Amino acid sequence: MSTIVTTERRRFLASLLGGLSGLPLAAQQGPATPYVPKQSDRPEALRGDEPGFKAIFDGKTLAGWEGDPKYWRAAGGVMTGEITPSTLIKSNTFLIWRGGTPKDFELKVDYRITSGGNSGINYRSVVVPDTVTPGNRFAMRGYQCDIDGLNRYTGNNYEEKGRLFLAVRGQVTHVTGTRSPIVLSSLGDNTDLAALITSDWNSIHLIVRGNVLMHMVNGRAMSVTIDDDVAGRKMDGLIGVQVHVGGPMKIEYRNWRLKDL
Repeated sequence: MSTIVTTERRRFLASLLGGLSGLPLAAQQGPATPYVPKQSDRPEALRGDEPGFKAIFDGKTLAGWEGDPKYWRAAGGVMTGEITPSTLIKSNTFLIWRGGTPKDFELKVDYRITSGGNSGINYRSVVVPDTVTPGNRFAMRGYQCDIDGLNRYTGNNYEEKGRLFLAVRGQVTHVTGTRSPIVLSSLGDNTDLAALITSDWNSIHLIVRGNVLMHMVNGRAMSVTIDDDVAGRKMDGLIGVQVHVGGPMKIEYRNWRLKDL
């Protein structure tokens, strides 16, 4: 083989590899091998997250989030919202993720809350004026996966400053906008499901796709809402977390992961 041919081949290979290096890893590796089911296969639990999740909290700062620093801080991998005897509030206030307004998504996060605490994860939400505390720039209206330290409400779908209780823990509901939500089916007894929630760290997994809203805690479905109230529902919006009116409390969040669907 001549020196000219060898040189040209090297140049060709170098240009090919250089072009591939700018592509996503999946494109470099080619399409994934398709799954071919066998009769013996059954659904199985997943270890870790499916591909596509991204962190939305750096664990050290509140970069990308907006809220009142009087109530919110970050350190050691944990996002903390706290109300003290000297910082009691008259209306709920939120820490808001400013990285987008997700439509269809999965969200995973761990939380820990004091026994007297009340919080929640809002999604597909908007910022609204606060008539009780006009200086509060972080009031929100929208869907909420409810959280409280006594687990009276944890896992509910509650629309903050909107249509209120859309689904209570243990329910699959249909929201029509013409009457109160209709219970279609049961996911389990409310009290039994509450017993699965610990006083330490718990994991939340939300699946929000179209008009179906699923709230899971510690791997168990707590509520499913089918929202056909076209006039009342919202199909995208902000994510935020809440500190609630009441006595002193502390809510902690860690390991925020978001996946667009």
